[in-house]
Amino acid sequence: MSLLEHDGNQGALEALIRGADIEVIPLRGLAEHLAVVPAGTTLTITCSAKLGLERTLEYTALAAKAGYQVIPHLAARQVADVAALRGFVGRLGDLGVTDLYVIGGDAAQPAGVYSSAAELLEDLAGIDHGLTTIGVACYPEGHPAISDASLLEALRRKQPFATYMVSQLCFDPGAITGWLRKVRAAGIALPLHVGLAAPLQTRKLFELSLKIGVGSSIRYLTKQHGFIGNVLRGSSYQPDELLRQMGSDLSSDELAIERVHLFSFNQIAPTVEWQARITGPATRAQES
Repeated sequence: MSLLEHDGNQGALEALIRGADIEVIPLRGLAEHLAVVPAGTTLTITCSAKLGLERTLEYTALAAKAGYQVIPHLAARQVADVAALRGFVGRLGDLGVTDLYVIGGDAAQPAGVYSSAAELLEDLAGIDHGLTTIGVACYPEGHPAISDASLLEALRRKQPFATYMVSQLCFDPGAITGWLRKVRAAGIALPLHVGLAAPLQTRKLFELSLKIGVGSSIRYLTKQHGFIGNVLRGSSYQPDELLRQMGSDLSSDELAIERVHLFSFNQIAPTVEWQARITGPATRAQES
């Protein structure tokens, strides 16, 4: 690689890390941890069957009032019907939130009429909602319960209603770029937000990855040189290494990698410190 190519890749990497979205789980006590997050950062607020839609809305309001850009998640399987959907996006409008990330959700049984993100998106298109961006999920390494063909068909169905897609947590750069080339050839043009684990103690990351169902990807990570030593030393996973391995693909027009989505697992301070180490310090929210 020439020096010019290296500098170009480094610039693309720094831009992606500087502008990364940080995913947070709306657990009690989260507000105190947000003080370290730079002003202007985009926070995405998860939605789970355990915590419910109201908790997502509560913390969306908290983050929006603190001055952050906010993308709440909405799990289709937790929404009862069109009226409930209209109520949810209406409350986002009242908060001035114009972005939404729609997933199917992990509830064992749907709460109402929606069993998939595609079904909800089709109804959402008929609502005057004021949203400017809508994200959907994608799975470069597949899904344990859904075939690759079904995942591609679902992505095709969601594409007319979405503005970007976010990849499931992955540790294999080749899996991401290889999958992207396949779906681009299949007609999927949505820009990609690469889903990466934020800096986290390697042992903890291993445990969480197995728990959330990305065991195939963590197996790739365990084969990398130094993994066992990092576990024994209690070292942290550094996501910039994956981005560096992607090289010029980061800025490829064909692949259209638009942003990075950091799964923080609420390890917010280490995430912000890592960003600053790569890109330089930023203005903190409390200083704005």
